[in-house]
Amino acid sequence: MLKGLTFLSSLAMATVLSLPTLVQAAPDADTVVARINGEEITLGHMIIAHATLPQQYQQLPPEVLYNAILDQLIQQTALTQSRTGDVPSQVELSLENERRSLLAADVIEKIMAGAVNNGDIKAAYDAKYADGFGEDQYHAAHILVETEEEAKAIKTDLDAGADFAATAKEKSTGPSGPSGGDLGWFGVGSMVPEFETAVVSMEQGQVSDPIQTQFGWHVIILNEKRKKSAPELDAVRAELAGQLQEDAVEAKVEELTAAATIERPAIEGLQPEIIQNLGLVQD
Repeated sequence: MLKGLTFLSSLAMATVLSLPTLVQAAPDADTVVARINGEEITLGHMIIAHATLPQQYQQLPPEVLYNAILDQLIQQTALTQSRTGDVPSQVELSLENERRSLLAADVIEKIMAGAVNNGDIKAAYDAKYADGFGEDQYHAAHILVETEEEAKAIKTDLDAGADFAATAKEKSTGPSGPSGGDLGWFGVGSMVPEFETAVVSMEQGQVSDPIQTQFGWHVIILNEKRKKSAPELDAVRAELAGQLQEDAVEAKVEELTAAATIERPAIEGLQPEIIQNLGLVQD
């Protein structure tokens, strides 16, 4: 009889040992990492706290931040639980503003997420860069001298067949003189207004009459004119996506505010400076 009991006990033990080991669920946002008088702090609370740290602190090692963040949340909870009486007005108002801001940001993120796909980006690219970059570029050279008389004499020589580059090397006082007056390629906004106006109005190969700027008198030749080449799609993909998202958010905000019943009552005696009066919300 005793032998049978021993056998059954051995069998029971073998059965227990052969049962699969219970696997503990992987930690998730709902995993409780601390309790303070029964109030739970979850891993989700810690993740959000970490995400809102200043960038310089987020770069600290996780093994340092984990306990620091948890300690802070524990301390904040203990302090909160110690409160008595009503919540001060400024705190209530701050909480309302924060809630409003976070919920609005969540809506904005959803709008932005749905505003962009590859087709939209390609369409935006084609619309913006269908005609190259849409910006003219100019390759010009100039001869810079101090007086109008010098500039007129140079223009006469050029009209008579003098070589522009050789004349620039000989007579130009500007830093581009040694290179034949060559200014390379430039776009609108790169030169002083008087110089730019002259170049924009010129035909390829044309030599200008003397032009005065703050630097002196110029005789200009427009060597070439072109459209700035369009960038590759991948180079501007992020920029186009950002603009599409911004446009979508702006359109949605306009739609919502247009459909909303918004009242802005006239308040007698209200001056804008009143928003600086923190005393109005302090208990």
